[in-house]
Amino acid sequence: MTHSVTAAWLYEHLADPQVAIADCRFSLADPQLGRQQYQSSHIPGAYYLDLNRDLSSPVGQHGGRHPLPNVTELTVKLSAMGITSQTTVVAYDDSRLAFAARLWWLLRYLGHERVTVLDGGFQGWLAAGYPATSALPVTKAGEFIPKIQLGQVVDKEAVKARKDLPGVALVDAREGDRYRGEREPIDPVAGHIPGAVNYPWQEVTDDRGYLKPLTEQQQRWKDLESSEIIVYCGSGVTACVDLLSLELAGFSTGKLYAGSWSDWISYSEGVGSRE
Repeated sequence: MTHSVTAAWLYEHLADPQVAIADCRFSLADPQLGRQQYQSSHIPGAYYLDLNRDLSSPVGQHGGRHPLPNVTELTVKLSAMGITSQTTVVAYDDSRLAFAARLWWLLRYLGHERVTVLDGGFQGWLAAGYPATSALPVTKAGEFIPKIQLGQVVDKEAVKARKDLPGVALVDAREGDRYRGEREPIDPVAGHIPGAVNYPWQEVTDDRGYLKPLTEQQQRWKDLESSEIIVYCGSGVTACVDLLSLELAGFSTGKLYAGSWSDWISYSEGVGSRE
């Protein structure tokens, strides 16, 4: 399964019963905005999946700002989109894959390999002249059967135990200034997990939200000679963009620290580093 599709491909497959489209637009600054945008205008046939309500579970003392969703609840929602083991799911957003990649990773974590992202996102779709609608799709009778891939996710204890081992790389996917602790607009503590290296997620796409060429994805990771790569960000969302890039570059070793920085700092011993 290819990791991304073009707007032209999606347009040609709008009526394909084996293709399900997920609108993942979201704004961390305004959590209602994505749903409002969807209700106003979206790709025909697309269902909306909300980062907070659908792709995460409620925030607790630990686990970060976007804990992984309840699998049973997400399974019901995916089934209502008509998704079965034979369905290709296309995820899109308008934030350079920040939220679409979360769904891409989640589905693979749940054992569904037939998932891809829309290159260029919703803006690219509109720029190509393809249609949008406010009509809401009907509920379908799918049967999504999760097969959880536990090896794709790690918790704080695993990060602590493994991050300094030979052959293990810990990657921080946030912007450079947040990694360095110079700016922290969201979490109460600035800095990064000691030993982490910085590969900002925004470098995976260009400023229009199109994935950079395969050669650039490979070049980006060429110095990371590790047999195991653990990726984190602020809350386990944009780290998925780096995990997508790793897959594009031919790495199959990427794991998500789901709680990420916001989970790490929720423990008294989880102090960050500015080094």
